[in-house]
Amino acid sequence: MISGLVLLIVGAEILVRAAVRLAASLKVRPLIIGLTIVAFGSSAPQMTVSLQATLAGNTDIAVGSVIGSSIFNILVTLGLSALIVPLRVSRQLVRLDIPVMILAGLLVFTLAANEELTPVDGSLLLVALLAYLGVLHYQTRHSRRPRTLDTVAKAPWLSSVLLMFGGLLVLVLAGHLLLGAAVDVAGDLGLSERIIGLTLIGVGTSLPCLATSLIAALRGQREIAVGNVIGSNLFNLLGVLGLTALLAPSPLSVSPNALDFDLPVMLGVVVLCLPVFYSGYRVTRAEGLVLLGLYLAYGLHVMAFTTGMPLANKLEQLMLYYVLPVLVAFLLFSTLRAWRRQHKRESQ
Repeated sequence: MISGLVLLIVGAEILVRAAVRLAASLKVRPLIIGLTIVAFGSSAPQMTVSLQATLAGNTDIAVGSVIGSSIFNILVTLGLSALIVPLRVSRQLVRLDIPVMILAGLLVFTLAANEELTPVDGSLLLVALLAYLGVLHYQTRHSRRPRTLDTVAKAPWLSSVLLMFGGLLVLVLAGHLLLGAAVDVAGDLGLSERIIGLTLIGVGTSLPCLATSLIAALRGQREIAVGNVIGSNLFNLLGVLGLTALLAPSPLSVSPNALDFDLPVMLGVVVLCLPVFYSGYRVTRAEGLVLLGLYLAYGLHVMAFTTGMPLANKLEQLMLYYVLPVLVAFLLFSTLRAWRRQHKRESQ
């Protein structure tokens, strides 16, 4: 477990440094690198686990881990990163990437409404991912900025790519070690496949994304920190679920509990990004705390549902009826205040 955590930090450090160098070499914004190469790379463990689970017949783990990872990425990874340093949000994220992520969540929810994901559904998800990458590629070619990262030494792009590949390998190995330990613990506790997927595996496969965004935030690379989360979620929803459904021996089954609770929660979390990111085009420490509070409420619900612990039930009710309304009111207030400020600037 300790060796996995050490490797996770080392791999994230290598990956962020290489991503910054690559952005400088190609003269593109770090956000683009974060949305694509860094995000897809840090989601590699999720792809591996989902495919292995599907081929082994554990479809609840395959689907549950994607849902759990998407929730964790936004609420915990963004929340912790914002606590380290307030995150600046690019207008491109609000105008393109966040709406695309919301549409991706709606597409997954719609396709899974009949309690299964077929190879045809998987093909649709992959086509949607390719379309998004096409738009991103078009924007990159028409919005290059020669002044990108003047303070960074421009190394040959090939060496940066090789360094990123090395960092990704270390991250995948670290995620595998931590995931193995988590699964062993879950097996001893007798948890269901859905709960294992939503919690331990969903969190375990998100650790590379978490480590990468935290290191990026500490290094002051805020665009990489935010882009990594959004890109990772897009890759999970469209790429991982799409390829898993396409290659599965039989249609992926989606449990009724996932349809009634987990998928709506994931969709709500994804939609929540829009007002959070729009409020001043940044994620403040207070908003990061709100995101972490929401994940705490979600975790308490899963714990109460799984174990039936009276304390978990009481804490869940406290979060739902007292803490969360205050957090939501604060978020609405921040969004309205940001909207009024921006409206005044545009009218002047």
